[in-house]
Amino acid sequence: MPHLINEYIKEPIVRVVGEGFEPKICSIKEALAFANEQGMDLVMISPNVNPPVCKVMNYQKFLYEQKKKDKERKAKSSKMLVKEIRLGPQTDDHDFEFKLKHAIRFLSEGNKVKVDVFFKGRTIVYKEHGEQKLLKFAEALLEYGKPEQMPRLEGKKMLMIITPVKKK
Repeated sequence: MPHLINEYIKEPIVRVVGEGFEPKICSIKEALAFANEQGMDLVMISPNVNPPVCKVMNYQKFLYEQKKKDKERKAKSSKMLVKEIRLGPQTDDHDFEFKLKHAIRFLSEGNKVKVDVFFKGRTIVYKEHGEQKLLKFAEALLEYGKPEQMPRLEGKKMLMIITPVKKK
């Protein structure tokens, strides 16, 4: 339980606040009696001040509202995915354009794009072809995204990550 409520409050004197009445300082017994009269709970909201502040409220409703706000906040936060596109060192122009269209769609949806050139077998000797493909790919996507990292070789793959550009 994140808040102390009702009988769990051990302070002898508290400041009572709430809607519909003036804040007042009283003993915990008086505060509990007042909260019971109202049909509400006494909730400690600021334990570190002197005297501690307690609020008269419907605690279950408060928790429900808080859970609802958290859920809303979580839904509004954007989740960025990383979509992957694989090219070869000798990828043809038509395939290149086709994969470029996919990358444009991914970037306009707000996702990152990880572009890699995979070198099979002895094609690793054409590293510069792979780097040229990636740079050409990044150049074609400049209005949709910018390279987060330039091409780098990791084993048999040459990778580059492109992040979406914020729309103005």
